[in-house]
Amino acid sequence: MLLSMTGYGRATATHGDTTITVELRSLNSKYTDLRLRAPQNLQEKELELRKMVTDFAQRGKLEMNVEIKSVGSAAAARVDTDLLNSLFEQISEGAGGRLGDRSAPELYAALLRIPNVVQSADGALDDELWKALKNTTKQCLKNFQQYRQQEGEVMANDLASHASSINELLTQVAPHEKVRIGVVRERMERHLKDYMGRHNVDNNRYEQEVLFYLEKIDINEEQVRLKQNCDYFLEILSNNKETKGRKLSFISQEIGREVNTLGAKAYSAEIQKLVVMMKEHLEKIKEQLANVV
Repeated sequence: MLLSMTGYGRATATHGDTTITVELRSLNSKYTDLRLRAPQNLQEKELELRKMVTDFAQRGKLEMNVEIKSVGSAAAARVDTDLLNSLFEQISEGAGGRLGDRSAPELYAALLRIPNVVQSADGALDDELWKALKNTTKQCLKNFQQYRQQEGEVMANDLASHASSINELLTQVAPHEKVRIGVVRERMERHLKDYMGRHNVDNNRYEQEVLFYLEKIDINEEQVRLKQNCDYFLEILSNNKETKGRKLSFISQEIGREVNTLGAKAYSAEIQKLVVMMKEHLEKIKEQLANVV
């Protein structure tokens, strides 16, 4: 099971004459970052709500909207007139009577934007309403998770395809091994004749140097490790754990190291072509892993 960091969920419920709507969306991010927009009467429960969402989401840039609306006359906002008039009088006194009648409407409009001057008529968040909000949030998270699982399933198939393609390309390296070694020996022989003359070289010492050089450019270990890493990548991808993005990223880095070393030691145009195709698949893997939880 694979989870995408991109997700969306929404849930709506009714509690008495109150309608609760919770909406959550997420984008990819290295860390967990939640931006919560909720009514003022939810402030005392905000930390608990944040923990519920971030623990569930695990990773991603999250944006959550919570709406609590009552029907009928209770839906209207309430202005704290005592606070509004008190602020107006203090500002007027501070201005020394220089505020004219024309300035009063503009001042009142500015004061209305101050926190707590305009209050929601929803009132305090009682235990029953908080319980209803938590249940609505859980349903939203459930819908959110289903969305991420659907996205993750598509991504998992794509990632498995690219990792399997690298494995398939790796099997095509072996047929070029003998030709590669022959080309390297031929090149060394030609250079030796051009610069020193073959008759001036001790054959035993020459063969030792050739074997030493061929050992340095041997790519058998890289092929073995690359196959192991690709197989391990597919194994982690298919397990039942939900959070695996970081581990898959680490394995992809190891795959990249082996592919690069394979290319550096290749000394074969055909193997280099295979390496380029491996890198193409690896880049697509990295792009997808940036969006995996």
